[in-house]
Amino acid sequence: MSKQSAPGNGLKIRRLGIDTGHDFVIYMRRDCHVCRSEGFTAHTRIEVDSGDRKITAVLNIVNHGLLLQGEAGLSERAWTKLGVSEGHVVTVRYAKPLDSLSQVRAKIYGKRIDPDGFLDVLGDVVSGRYSDIHLSSFITACAAQALDTNEVSALTAAMIETGDQVSWPNSPIADKHCVGGLPGNRTTPIVVSIAAACGLTIPKTSSRAITSPAGTADTMETLAPVNLSAAAMRRVVEREGGCIVWGGAVDLSPADDILIRVERALDLDSEGQLVASVLSKKIAAGSSHVVIDIPVGETAKIRSAAAAASLARIMTEVAHRFDLKLAVTTSDGSQPVGRGIGPALEARDVLAVLQGKDSAPADLRAHALTLAGSLLELCGTAAEGAGEDMAAQTLASGQAWAKFQAICEAQGGMRVPPVADHRKPVLATRSGRVSALDNRKIARAARLAGAPVSKAAGLEMHIRLGDTVEAGQPLFTLHASASGELNYALDYIGTHQPVIVIEP
Repeated sequence: MSKQSAPGNGLKIRRLGIDTGHDFVIYMRRDCHVCRSEGFTAHTRIEVDSGDRKITAVLNIVNHGLLLQGEAGLSERAWTKLGVSEGHVVTVRYAKPLDSLSQVRAKIYGKRIDPDGFLDVLGDVVSGRYSDIHLSSFITACAAQALDTNEVSALTAAMIETGDQVSWPNSPIADKHCVGGLPGNRTTPIVVSIAAACGLTIPKTSSRAITSPAGTADTMETLAPVNLSAAAMRRVVEREGGCIVWGGAVDLSPADDILIRVERALDLDSEGQLVASVLSKKIAAGSSHVVIDIPVGETAKIRSAAAAASLARIMTEVAHRFDLKLAVTTSDGSQPVGRGIGPALEARDVLAVLQGKDSAPADLRAHALTLAGSLLELCGTAAEGAGEDMAAQTLASGQAWAKFQAICEAQGGMRVPPVADHRKPVLATRSGRVSALDNRKIARAARLAGAPVSKAAGLEMHIRLGDTVEAGQPLFTLHASASGELNYALDYIGTHQPVIVIEP
């Protein structure tokens, strides 16, 4: 239907090259015949139909010059989603009413959402029919009116059903996940390498950073390609027993990715939605045995032992309903794990541990061995109480390092992590003992330095809790690819003290 005349509500589409982030946007002239006949105004939600695909887009009005009569423009995300070519004719009409919003309104007033209701809501979310305003209302309603266990289970099921699912011929299928909130803590590549070297199948799908300095996918991408299709992921796993890929490329629980983006902007991460988020992706990936890591600390995501216990309880109960075997561990969230914070810096820590270097961060190594041991025991590969020793032997023998290299090659070839052009140490202003570190401020400084967009950027820690330091001693070093970003991070640190507390 490309390049033909545009009848009725048809408009020829142009690619305007405008990046609107996650939003679908259509641009139309103020004097466009369709705008006038339909009564469209700015911010009207419009259904755009290419003949093969449909999206719901927000209308932006333009004046003369950018578009010709009979033309409409698309944002980059809308263009990609529709899969059209220049000059293709689309039809536009008012978007259908969002009937599923009645479920959201009911939840606001304290009513429960049933399984069909969650399916209706998430179906509209995944199809792009929910604006950020609608998403915010859904997320806020589920946070203010806490989801009960039945609702969490229904939300989990809906997240799974509205995306793709992967199945595997063998069992067990292993996985691990950290609920986040702690800089560094890049245990996944180490755990996957140990587990696969011990004969487990572990198809690990990981996230990119949203508000943190790095996600596992960002770190892994400095070492090997991670943007693999489901078919490519399957080939890697069949060949090597494991993979570490970006989950967004395989479309598992896509509603979760959409909701997380808005949750982070609102700084809302309710227990029920966190559980559904984690478990839906594990189940959709075909996992049968999962270890969950919950870091606990005053400046971590989970701030108390009581909150961790509550999260573990509901996560275990919901996992049981889906026949998912779960082991939940709590860990020290009082300070970053490892030295590097940012994709390339974390990758170097991972390599140091896998290669058995004396300079490897001891805390990262120990934490990865604890999680790997728990996973080996959960899957029956190691006897109870013997998992950590098996993991340590696999790491010390070089088997885990060999497996990691093989996984990288299978994913497209191993890479060398980049190095930042600009570095600046931040010095202690007094002598004394390090008594506290603010994880959130440390993570924020690493992001202002350019992480994770600049893979080489971030922050390298030189001290740990309990260390004795002298005035003028480096506490950490900022890494940046541009001097402006380095200065942003330095300015933030200077105006948001204390980042590191030093007591006399």
